[in-house]
Amino acid sequence: MKKKDNLVILLGPTAIGKTSTSIELAKSLNGEIISSDSMQIYKYMDIGSAKILNKEKKGIPHYIVDLIDIDEEFSVSDYKIKAEKYIKDINKRDKVPIVTGGTGLYINSLVYDLNFTEVAANENFRRKMEDFVKENGNKALHKKLEIIDVKSAERIHPNDIKRVIRALEIYNETGNTMTYYNKNFRTPVSRYNLAMIGLNMDREALYNRINKRVDNMIDKGLIEEVKSIINMGYDPDLVALQGIGYKEIIMYLEDEISLEESINLIKQKSRNYAKRQLTWFRRDNRIKWFNRDEFNTETELNKAILNYIKTKIM
Repeated sequence: MKKKDNLVILLGPTAIGKTSTSIELAKSLNGEIISSDSMQIYKYMDIGSAKILNKEKKGIPHYIVDLIDIDEEFSVSDYKIKAEKYIKDINKRDKVPIVTGGTGLYINSLVYDLNFTEVAANENFRRKMEDFVKENGNKALHKKLEIIDVKSAERIHPNDIKRVIRALEIYNETGNTMTYYNKNFRTPVSRYNLAMIGLNMDREALYNRINKRVDNMIDKGLIEEVKSIINMGYDPDLVALQGIGYKEIIMYLEDEISLEESINLIKQKSRNYAKRQLTWFRRDNRIKWFNRDEFNTETELNKAILNYIKTKIM
């Protein structure tokens, strides 16, 4: 019988402390880290995505970070292909791959067989939708998705035309929505010795961490980072720049809102995002949750997580 590859996944809401925990786990497990953060794939977007600094990596290799330019497209399918390649390669070298991040779709692409990705492309339908966008605009196309699939419309930004068209295409080809397939046709993968770790903490304490992190981002130069990106010639309407932290600073720079309003909006949207992340992840009963509040020190927390991982991977 073929030996299964090992896979550790460390997930949780924004600002919970996944980065520091992943480094300690990698040091203990002889591991290497694969990011599952949809913002950290972009070059130049460092402060607003809370991208790990080189000095913080402590010599641990990191993959799928700084991968593409801000105006390039990158799908869940692209992520799955790249991440699975790294998982296999890391295992071949007798090391442990540790997938770390909070983008639910990226993580699900690795731990579920998501059947909607197998729906064949219909080039005629795609061209028709692309023509519709040229004539009517992004928002009109997004409205089509809202009518048939509210959940997917909430998740996919109107400027992400490629993904909006894909969601419409799935409905057009099968008569079922992308949300339907997400809920009803998710088969857990069985090809890994899988340890899924979730980090959580008291909600108020988490929100305080989020607020402080936003303040730190401003202090570290988030405004200057956004100015630099715009000065490089990137369109403020690009999908990447609709991410939390970037869109609100652009609104401030374009005199739509004050700096105080911008910062408060980033904090509010980040807190809302954390809540959505927790709702998303709690659907998967394979996740072993660790509450930071129940441990006196980081060392105690890391030890408990390691003990659990050792029961799952061989």
